[in-house]
Amino acid sequence: MMILVDTSIWIEFLKLNRNVFDLFNHEMEQQNIVVTECVFGELLQGAKNKRERKIILEYWNNLPKKDEKNLWLDAGNLSGQKKYFAKGIGLIDTFLIAFARRHKVQIWTLDKKLMSVLSVSETYQTNLL
Repeated sequence: MMILVDTSIWIEFLKLNRNVFDLFNHEMEQQNIVVTECVFGELLQGAKNKRERKIILEYWNNLPKKDEKNLWLDAGNLSGQKKYFAKGIGLIDTFLIAFARRHKVQIWTLDKKLMSVLSVSETYQTNLL
């Protein structure tokens, strides 16, 4: 099963948080991680310097990607139908949901609001944190 890693997990991984780092590396070695532009946009937005941006872009360039065509429209439609904004779930998180459902991947996140609208089968389950 492929895993879409949310920004919250990427941050812990990049901070070398041992609770995340080893499992994340294992999943990357197994080629189970898939990436999306919006998560990497958030990571680049928070990069503190040129070195951090370079590291983030190296991951972007080397990890698998899936088709994102019309996913922002799908996310907006899904958010409107499910009233996600009223539940505190923004468009980027809704994009992740739409992406995961389209490509049948699981989401790995620390975001409790996001997790609250995902089914168990849509969530990468771990007891690390």
